Amino acid sequence: MTDFDGLDLQSVEEELDEEDGGGGSSRVVLGVLDGTTDPEEWVSTVDAGATLVLNVKGDLNELAAGFARDIKQAGGGLMHFRGFLVVTPPGVDIDSDRLE
Repeated sequence: MTDFDGLDLQSVEEELDEEDGGGGSSRVVLGVLDGTTDPEEWVSTVDAGATLVLNVKGDLNELAAGFARDIKQAGGGLMHFRGFLVVTPPGVDIDSDRLE
């Protein structure tokens, strides 16, 4: 039990927070892409590190035009899958290998 005598869990947690910037997000936000949400809201949500799963209600190209380019230029990902648009922040890859 002496191996744990000097272990300071609070310090370890603070170090982990510092490594991911303290603001890392592992949120998945579900929503509807129907033109009623300001495209900047989608961009800011992804910029904060969240992944979007949006149920597409209408023409995808028209509905995503206001934010898709910004997401791609920032290094994020977009994939249309079975009526949903999956939007990921930079550093989160969409693995579609099992769809084949």
